[in-house]
Amino acid sequence: MRWLEITVNTSHSELEALTARLVSLGVDSLITEDEEEIRRFLEDNRKYWDYVDEEFAASIRGISRIKFYLEDSEAGRAELKRLESAMPEREFSAVSVKDEDWENNWKEYYKPINVGEGLVIVPSWLSAPEDAGDRAILRLDPGLIFGTGAHATTRMCLKALQNYSGAGKRVLDLGCGSGILAIAALLLGCDRAVGVDIDEKAPPVVMENAALNGIGGDRLSVFAGDVTADSELTRRLRGERFEIVTANIVADVIIGISKRARELMSDGGVFITSGIIEGRETEVAAALERAGFIIKERYYEEGWNAFLCTGE
Repeated sequence: MRWLEITVNTSHSELEALTARLVSLGVDSLITEDEEEIRRFLEDNRKYWDYVDEEFAASIRGISRIKFYLEDSEAGRAELKRLESAMPEREFSAVSVKDEDWENNWKEYYKPINVGEGLVIVPSWLSAPEDAGDRAILRLDPGLIFGTGAHATTRMCLKALQNYSGAGKRVLDLGCGSGILAIAALLLGCDRAVGVDIDEKAPPVVMENAALNGIGGDRLSVFAGDVTADSELTRRLRGERFEIVTANIVADVIIGISKRARELMSDGGVFITSGIIEGRETEVAAALERAGFIIKERYYEEGWNAFLCTGE
């Protein structure tokens, strides 16, 4: 089915009034794109990231607009003319699109990714590449949850996991996101994994991705919660020890969970942590050392740092 994607440009100060006017004319399912609102959202959720990509910042600069959709039909075009007549002071731009334009076009940006010597990440709708060789194949359905393997922080963690995963090892992934690290560890030979994320949407997403790889609840458990708080989650984990603990988050969160990560790591285990933007590596390293870690390896890619730590 084809649709008309209607865009009405405005300013931030007029956004609320324009929204109310369109709603009063019977338009629903409005999509708002406004630089000021996007930047406010980013600022209110700074704990999830350390910086805003320049390309993204440029893409939202100066925008303030409302989008909605009408059927690309005689009735839809008549409705558009009605709205234009009711609001002659506004310019309505219309582009014809198909359902699959927004349902599937984003998929073209995801391709198989080789990571290190032992892993290839394959989007769920693609076949494994013919040259995969002996690499473990990790199937993933990218979505709203962070963690596709394309970002340098994730790649560094995956490379480190390839060196330390193996039979008999248990893995704890703090801030598990899509589950990519926990799933990779299991595909690389670890016995069991536990994922934890403060986002309540994470557990079902992780288990869906695990199922794509033939992994079920007998090997992987996922919980939503804060490991630093006194909660049911921390009581559940009390007494557990893991040979591998991972945390691909951001600097502030790594600093905040470093002590808890050390408590959950077994003697002789390793802590693999990434998401540390350039300029904050010294601060994070100091926090890790205060928590009882020894930094054994340091990784750097594209302005990001990762550490591999052991206990004292």
